[in-house]
Amino acid sequence: MARSLGDGLEIGVDVRFAHLETFEIGGGVTIGDQAIVQGRFDGTCVIGDRVWIGAQAFLDARALVIEASVGIGPGVRILGSTHVGHPATSPVIETDLAIEPVHIGAGADIGVGAVILPGVTIGAGAIVGAGAVVTRNVPPRAIVAGVPARLLRSRDESGASRKRRT
Repeated sequence: MARSLGDGLEIGVDVRFAHLETFEIGGGVTIGDQAIVQGRFDGTCVIGDRVWIGAQAFLDARALVIEASVGIGPGVRILGSTHVGHPATSPVIETDLAIEPVHIGAGADIGVGAVILPGVTIGAGAIVGAGAVVTRNVPPRAIVAGVPARLLRSRDESGASRKRRT
């Protein structure tokens, strides 16, 4: 049913997929209970090896790449599209969709209930705090939190954190 499925895929109870035929899912992936992974007939969704997706997550997988060893907390929302809102005389929901790719780099961690907006790239090894709303790209190894998310500090090579001057 999918373009490709790796070994060891674990899918929880009441998980829903739309357009699974557009998905490439790596090995050792876990998708928690009641998650929704919504593709699109002309889209692409790539989920790398050893990705963990928490319960009740919603992934708009129309143009989504999640690299290997990413953690996506319960209740996370990854959005890949928005209504353009034009013409202004039409109800917003009836206007065209603008689909913008979302990319999450290897080893990143997205905290519980975070929201990733369309067109955002989360760099490799970055941490997004619980409940954050990410409106802009996050650099590799950065730690962001808040609404909207802002840079708190960066993770250095040794694993320790250091403050980043802004």
